[in-house]
Amino acid sequence: MYYVRILVFMAIVLISANCHNPKKKKNGVDDNIKTKELVLPTKRQLEWADAEIGVLIHFDINVYEPEYKWREDWDYNPDAKIFNPVELDTDQWIKAAKDAGANYAVLVAKHCTGFSLWPTEAHDYSVKSSPWRNGKGDIVADFMASCKKYGVKPGIYASAVANGYLKVNNPGLVITGDSIAQREYNKVVETQLTELWSNYGDLFEIWFDGGILPKSKGGPDIVPILQRKQPDAVVFQGPYGAKNLIRWVGNEEGLAAYPCWATADSTTQANGAVIIEGLHGNPDAPIWCPGEADAPLRKNSAWQGGWFWHEGQDDMINSQEEMLHKYYHSVGRNTNLLIGMVVDTRGLVPDADVKALKVFGDEIKRRFGTSLAETEGEGSEVVLEFAAPTAVNHVVIMEDIAKGERIREYKVEGKVNGEWKVLAEGESIGHKRIQEFDTVKVNGLRLRVSNSVASPIIRKLAVYKI
Repeated sequence: MYYVRILVFMAIVLISANCHNPKKKKNGVDDNIKTKELVLPTKRQLEWADAEIGVLIHFDINVYEPEYKWREDWDYNPDAKIFNPVELDTDQWIKAAKDAGANYAVLVAKHCTGFSLWPTEAHDYSVKSSPWRNGKGDIVADFMASCKKYGVKPGIYASAVANGYLKVNNPGLVITGDSIAQREYNKVVETQLTELWSNYGDLFEIWFDGGILPKSKGGPDIVPILQRKQPDAVVFQGPYGAKNLIRWVGNEEGLAAYPCWATADSTTQANGAVIIEGLHGNPDAPIWCPGEADAPLRKNSAWQGGWFWHEGQDDMINSQEEMLHKYYHSVGRNTNLLIGMVVDTRGLVPDADVKALKVFGDEIKRRFGTSLAETEGEGSEVVLEFAAPTAVNHVVIMEDIAKGERIREYKVEGKVNGEWKVLAEGESIGHKRIQEFDTVKVNGLRLRVSNSVASPIIRKLAVYKI
């Protein structure tokens, strides 16, 4: 997907979870920082964390002309008349997303070609110049209606850092370097984002692929527009100062680093020029900015990184095992999983992809829909007890992140033949931690927190046999 994505976003320094003075601990709580005000998520960030799985839907004019490479010929753009998805059905898209377990969907309304999926007033290179629905169609409007129909929260991606039609390359600068052309391009960005953020209702998430060049470096002035039009949207790689920031995990494989903290340093911003120095976050940082792990359903070795449809590549869909691996290493590591969905020249998600999405969603429900036992609690120890020896091999732990990320080190133990034995351990929990271990029969399970910055609040401790 992302020719637009430079190494952006976090200048984050990883700080060890064991850096506190052990002499100051009492019952595993560090007295040095337990009186500090904990960083807390906003209401929308809490809602976003609970959503856990989303989809990112790619559809662009290059699907009809796959040999087009926008960076190789700045003086050529595919004719808008080739864009004609005669069977387009956004209900089919969103139903497929819902079957995968997605609770939110982000539509790529404009990718790097510059072709726009709504009838923008900024220029003519959009659906209004295509034969689809006689130039009267609006894919963004259809998408929003389908999200409402299926109860899926809507989001919008519109690349601001690259545009083949307007001859703009990363990190959002016109290739000629002409100041007048740059001002004109910035006006296009501001106009298009105003349209997308004004005309279609509230957005759950706004996606900036590769960030957005700030006004101070010659980019568009979008912060005031965001604050006026979509102040409550979660913003991926958004401008510093946005209320509900989330961050990239640094790869397009859906794999978060571990530990993965939801907080990040004061240097957090996405301007197309920041080098990633750390991807773990910082447990003592002042900004709540959790990670989102994006990965296409199709393999990264497929055309355009697997993010766009290409004929003859149905066999390049990730297997159920591969998708589960991504789930365990994203949702199971305190981040959301954003699955890339392709749309073909008909305007539909291909049958093979629809099937794979449902298989994945069904398997997640099978594995984690019903636990063998679960509880909640507060303090350094939370216990589950069983009336008889019970075979288990998975544990799910959730903190009540509304009260902040408090846990820094923990162990999960099982009671085997009357003795407590360590089954799993770790550092970061945050919204959710999923851990798998060898199947063992236990009479009890307990979570023991050995290091925390305030009294641990466990929203859920659940055990499974899969």
